[in-house]
Amino acid sequence: MEDVENGIHGTHESEVTKPLIQQRELAKVEESSSDGQGFLWMVLLSTGVAVCGSFEFGSCIGYSAPTQAGITKDIGLSLSQYSIFASILTIGGMFGAVTSGHLADYIGRIGTMRISAVVCIIGWLAIYFAKDTFLLCLGRLFTGYGIGVLSYVVPVFIAEIAPKNLRGGLTSLNQLLLVGGNSVAFIIGTLVSWRTMVLVGVLPCLVLLLGLVFIPESPRWLAKVDHQKEFISALQKLRGKDADITQEAAEIQECIENLQTLPRAGFQDLFQSRYIRSVIVSVGLMVFQQTGGINGVGFYASQIFVSAGFSSGNLGTILMGCIQVPITIVGAILMDRSGRIPLLMVSASGSSIGCFITGISFYLKGQGIYMDWLPTLALSGILVYLGSYSIGMGAVPWVMMSEIFPLNIKGVGGSLVTLVSWFGSWAVSYAFNFLMSWSSAGTFFLFSAAGAATLLFVARVVPETKGDSLEEIQESLNSSK
Repeated sequence: MEDVENGIHGTHESEVTKPLIQQRELAKVEESSSDGQGFLWMVLLSTGVAVCGSFEFGSCIGYSAPTQAGITKDIGLSLSQYSIFASILTIGGMFGAVTSGHLADYIGRIGTMRISAVVCIIGWLAIYFAKDTFLLCLGRLFTGYGIGVLSYVVPVFIAEIAPKNLRGGLTSLNQLLLVGGNSVAFIIGTLVSWRTMVLVGVLPCLVLLLGLVFIPESPRWLAKVDHQKEFISALQKLRGKDADITQEAAEIQECIENLQTLPRAGFQDLFQSRYIRSVIVSVGLMVFQQTGGINGVGFYASQIFVSAGFSSGNLGTILMGCIQVPITIVGAILMDRSGRIPLLMVSASGSSIGCFITGISFYLKGQGIYMDWLPTLALSGILVYLGSYSIGMGAVPWVMMSEIFPLNIKGVGGSLVTLVSWFGSWAVSYAFNFLMSWSSAGTFFLFSAAGAATLLFVARVVPETKGDSLEEIQESLNSSK
C-alpha cells in the first residue's frame, strides 16, 4: 500500500522515487495477502461517513427544481428573483471553493467537513423559517458555502485514505451519493412542501457530524503537519490493528520530508512547468463539465418539461431521479476496470447526443410540427443526457482533481479547480432562463456542441490514471511535459 502523493521534481525526484519503485513488487505481493483485507472495513466506514457530505451536496443542488412552484407562490418571487435564489447557491459555492484548500490544509480534512456541515445546517434553518426573499437567499448562500467546501474536501479525503486499486471506485462514491441526494430531492420534492424538504438537507449533515467522531484523520495530512503520534495511529486504524505499516509509514514520511525542502506553494506556482499539465487537465475537465449544461438542467428541470409540452414537470423529475443512481453505480464499478478515459468518451458522446435530441424537439415545436411527439422526444433527450453525464462526466473530473495534484500544491490547485467548477455552475444556472427565452433549441444545441468539444479535449489532453498510485501519476505527468 504505497499510494503516496508527492510533489518531488528535478533532483529530488530521482532520489525519492527509485527506492520506492524498487519496493513496488514486494508491496503488490503484500497487498494480495490476507492481512491486506483486514483494513478494508475502516476505509469503507471512513468513505461512507465522508460521502454524507456528497449526499448533502446533491440535495442542495436538487432542491430548487421541484420546489420552484411552491416557493414562488408562497414567497411571491418573480422568475428573475427565483433565478437569483437558485443560482446564489453557486455564489456561496465559489466562496467555499476559495477557502476550501486553505481550510483543509490548516485544520485538517475532518475539521473542514465538520465546519461545512454546521454551516449547511444554519443555511437550511434560514430557508425553513424564511418569510421573504432576503432570508431565503441568505440560507441558500450559506448552504452553497458549505457544499462548496465539501465538494473539494470529500474526494480529497477519500483519495488520501484509499488503496490505489480501489481509489477510483471509492472516490466515485462521491458522485454516487451526490446524485443520490439529487435524486431524493427530485422525488421527495414532488411529494412534500418546500419547507418539509429542508429535512432532506439537514439529515445528512447530522449523520456526517456524528460519523466524523468515529473515523481517523487523513494520515497524509497528519504527516504533513508533523503530528507523528496521530499519523501512526490513524494509519494503523485504516490498515488494521495487526497490519505492518512500517513500510508505508516510512514511504509517506520520506515523501513529506522531501516536500518540506520545496518553497511554500502559492497560486502563482500552479503555472510552473511541473504543475501546468495538472492544471490544464483538471480545470479543463471542470469547464467542460459545466458548459455541458448540467446545472441548468438540474436547477430548472420542471420548467424544461413544462416548456416541452408536459402539464407539469413531476414525471420528468421523478424519472431523472430514478436513473441517476443506478447509472452512477455502473460508472463507479467501471472506474477502476475500464479506466477514466473510456468513461469520459462515452459520457461526453452520450451527453452531446442527448442535448441534440432535446434541441431538435424544441426546434420542431417552434416549427409547429409533430406536436404530439415532442414531449416524449424532449424527455428522451434529457434522460439520455442525464444518464450519459452520470456514468462519466459527473464523477471523473472530481476523481482526477483529487489524484492529479501533488500534496504540496493540492490545497491551492484543488481550490482553483473547485472555484472554476462553481463559477461555471453559477454562470450556467443564472444564464439558463435567459438562454431559454432566447432560443430553447439553441440552448441545447450549444450544450451539445460543448459535449463534442469535450471529446476532443479528452482524446488529446487527459491522461489515464487507472491502477496508478498517486506517485506514479506524478511521474507520468512529469515525464510527458
